Amino acid sequence: MGGCAVLAVLALVLAAAAGSADAGKGVAKGKYRALFNFGDSLADAGNLIANGVPEILATARLPYGQTYFGKPTGRCSDGRLVIDHLAQEFGLPLLPPSKLNRSDLTHGANFAITGATALDTPYFEARGLGAVVWNSGALMTQIQWFRDLKPFFCNSTKEECKEFYANSLFVVGEFGGNDYNAPLFAGKGLTEAYKFMPDVIQGISDGVEALIAEGAVDLIVPGVMPTGCFPVYLNMLDMPAHEYGSRSGCIRQYNTFSWVHNAHLKSALEKLRPKYPNVRIIYGDYYTPVVQFMLHPEKFGFYKQLPRACCGAPGSVAKAAYNFNVTAKCGEPGATACADPTTHWSWDGIHLTEAAYGHIAKGWLYGPFADQPIVQSS
Repeated sequence: MGGCAVLAVLALVLAAAAGSADAGKGVAKGKYRALFNFGDSLADAGNLIANGVPEILATARLPYGQTYFGKPTGRCSDGRLVIDHLAQEFGLPLLPPSKLNRSDLTHGANFAITGATALDTPYFEARGLGAVVWNSGALMTQIQWFRDLKPFFCNSTKEECKEFYANSLFVVGEFGGNDYNAPLFAGKGLTEAYKFMPDVIQGISDGVEALIAEGAVDLIVPGVMPTGCFPVYLNMLDMPAHEYGSRSGCIRQYNTFSWVHNAHLKSALEKLRPKYPNVRIIYGDYYTPVVQFMLHPEKFGFYKQLPRACCGAPGSVAKAAYNFNVTAKCGEPGATACADPTTHWSWDGIHLTEAAYGHIAKGWLYGPFADQPIVQSS
């Protein structure tokens, strides 16, 4: 899709956004009895640190968690994630990390863990990338964690369990970001990353079907964010001037890559829907809202600026505006957080702020950041 066409579509979506979220506000409460969340660091609520905090893990230190929790919780943000906002909109408690012992699992659990991929570790090892992928729990591994805990969610009759899962929402992802980071961070470039795409899409599709087989009836499957808008990549890459968007400052070909992944994912979900006519499969959009944060920041209370991490430290002089430095990342010595994270959409150059996640959650719930709103108006 050409740049002008993308902007035209975004303008129409933005026009619809303002009214739709407010119109649906409040009607989500009581819709679901439980939530089940799977994913990577965009959705990890503490699984990575459930069994102890690694010494080198900066995301387990302040200022992570400062905005909402007042302390680090294992979330890679200053506060709540999309899944947290969804839980609160439904009137449910925040989901406990599945690995946290003695948790109350009455209303579901969060299986997401930092570093997760759609594909299993042997896939990367076979391609010489075992050393660069930090796979602490791929999608199918997380689904096995879910299976292992099923007796704690529902140990009644088969029909009662079926009803329980039918009244739950399953959030499957985002997956794919870390799969593609493996070749990209290894310096193999987009050409190699594109070769991974069919397998990544198939892996996500297989995961969705596995959850349907376990009893899921309502699922939302998010796509990936626009890679070319994130300070971690903007700091790492040196591209010709024409590769940067004139308004956004994002790298065009990396955003195109993310857009293609999302197009293939939507196509895969379309193929699943007729196969499971009694199941609702929703595509959740991370891409459009992040691009809107760049193009229309004032609509969301964000500063108008180049992609910039709220928490970080300047790198080279030429790239100081991104506020990302690989040797002084957020939570590490030399890094500081901006005075007001609600004015930024990027928290640490890799993940989003609580404010950004809140806008995305509302867009999934009531439109327009999903191919159908989670909460349908009557």
